[in-house]
Amino acid sequence: MTSEDWARPVVHWDIQAKDPERIRDFYSRMFNWNIGAAPLMPVEAGVGGPPPEFFSGNILKSEHPGITLYVQVRDLRESLVRSEDLGGKVITQPIDIPNGPTLAAILDPEGNRIVLVQQ
Repeated sequence: MTSEDWARPVVHWDIQAKDPERIRDFYSRMFNWNIGAAPLMPVEAGVGGPPPEFFSGNILKSEHPGITLYVQVRDLRESLVRSEDLGGKVITQPIDIPNGPTLAAILDPEGNRIVLVQQ
């Protein structure tokens, strides 16, 4: 890592579940999380956590359960090349979100989904 390089922060996350109400109950009881209502169940950061405008998470319905991390990067295209060089796979090319960031999705070498976020 050079002096110009920096750690890429996780800026968002999703927990996908076939039965999101069941998963909502599990996480709210397991960690005392305050979780909003469906369809997009927002999870508050809680005491000591970052403010919600900087970091947030959701629980949502999906036929493919898992956890997706959203990681901020400076250069989306360079990050896509880097992911493939390191054994990952690009699964979604960059998409511009109106009035928002640009996103792209990759799989790590084990098949875990990661969304890259360029502000």
